[in-house]
Amino acid sequence: MKVIKIGAVWCPGCVVMKPRWEEIEKELPELETEYFDADENKEILEKYEVKNLPTFIFLDKEKKIILKRENEVSKDELLKMIEENKNK
Repeated sequence: MKVIKIGAVWCPGCVVMKPRWEEIEKELPELETEYFDADENKEILEKYEVKNLPTFIFLDKEKKIILKRENEVSKDELLKMIEENKNK
């Protein structure tokens, strides 16, 4: 599983989510994540039909979308989503 994180420096929710993801990435070093700045990567916004920031896209091993979440998400909820989908 891979998580695509899309945000922007001017986005208040993105600022809130950054330390949550940093904690999760330290706790789960095997989790593959990639961040894209919305202002610098317009093609990613189109590809994943991003409407709100931050957006988190969970991909399976074939790079197909399993789950897409927008806006702020609690650390516990993120961990639950990762655990439920980690083997996909």
